Amino acid sequence: MKEDYYDILGIDKNASAAEIKKAYRKMALKYHPDKNPDDKEAEEKFKKSAEAYEVLSNADKKARYDQFGHQAFEGGGFGGGGMNMDDIFSQFGDIFGGAFGGGGGFSGFGGGGRQRVVKGSNLRIRVTLSLEDIANGVEKKIKVKRKIQAPGTTYKTCGTCNGSGQVTRVTNTILGRMQTASPCQTCGGAGQTIDKKPADADAQGLKVSDETVSVKIPAGVVEGMQLKVTGKGNDAPGNGIAGDLLVLIQEEDHETLKREGDNLHYDMYVSLSDAVLGTSKEIDTVTGKVRIKIDAGVQSGKILRLRGKGIPNINGYGKGDLLVHVNVWTPKTLSKKQKDFFESMKDDEHFEPKPESSDKSFFEKVKDMFS
Repeated sequence: MKEDYYDILGIDKNASAAEIKKAYRKMALKYHPDKNPDDKEAEEKFKKSAEAYEVLSNADKKARYDQFGHQAFEGGGFGGGGMNMDDIFSQFGDIFGGAFGGGGGFSGFGGGGRQRVVKGSNLRIRVTLSLEDIANGVEKKIKVKRKIQAPGTTYKTCGTCNGSGQVTRVTNTILGRMQTASPCQTCGGAGQTIDKKPADADAQGLKVSDETVSVKIPAGVVEGMQLKVTGKGNDAPGNGIAGDLLVLIQEEDHETLKREGDNLHYDMYVSLSDAVLGTSKEIDTVTGKVRIKIDAGVQSGKILRLRGKGIPNINGYGKGDLLVHVNVWTPKTLSKKQKDFFESMKDDEHFEPKPESSDKSFFEKVKDMFS
């Protein structure tokens, strides 16, 4: 089971942004590779703390994590996961300050001995799911147009930055000589420039290609959730790494069922005679049709609860329920014979409303639905 991000950083869920950053810096410095050379366990903890910080330092990702937990990372997740050392130092190197010398880098990372790794741009697509797909989980085959390195493209070391991907500038100030590093403008930080490329490639040696990507979507996803498929975005030029494919979830309206969190609602209409005499009805669920019994004398507004017939919880806490709302349909037109019958029943005690304690009010029913 994956470790909780708050536990990794040693903080609680109410921690402020400053406290999150402070906790991450403490962990990162403790397990920094320069401080723990050739220590695989320390390196793993270093990566875990960076992954936790990536999510918890972002308000949107933190809110999603608080709501859905690690389940939202299945199929690639909405953030975090799969971070390498280059990702960590390119995103969070400033947090280390000058603690390790080269602006946060180690063993050539970030501080300048090793070539900077460039990441390709991300791609975003929207996937519409049926309620049945959401209830059961589904694997979708998605056709995307992504940029890939064109076959036959070759690169050479950038003459401006000598392959480092960065240009260092020294400026004289009243405080002394200050050194700053910025991405090389000639190669865009890749450390390489085009040597040869085919006619159908762009200026970066890339071309558009159609690719079918398989995306595993876990049961219980919700509208607006974003899944990430690592490495299925656009390629980067040279020795860079590919960007990610971001999949935005959109729910398709169901013909008869309405979703509310993990619960489902179904409006069932019964005739006046069926309500009086009792009957059985076949209704829709996300796993097929089921037949339910309607007791004689059922009252309009009664809610029948079918436990476990709703949507699986994204965090694995079981399934929601299917709430069947009974609506007694009153006829709008009657024959003379039918009118005479109801006229004769006006003073009949069996037709007089006599609510019992079990016949709850509308507000009590609504309260029970959310309890």
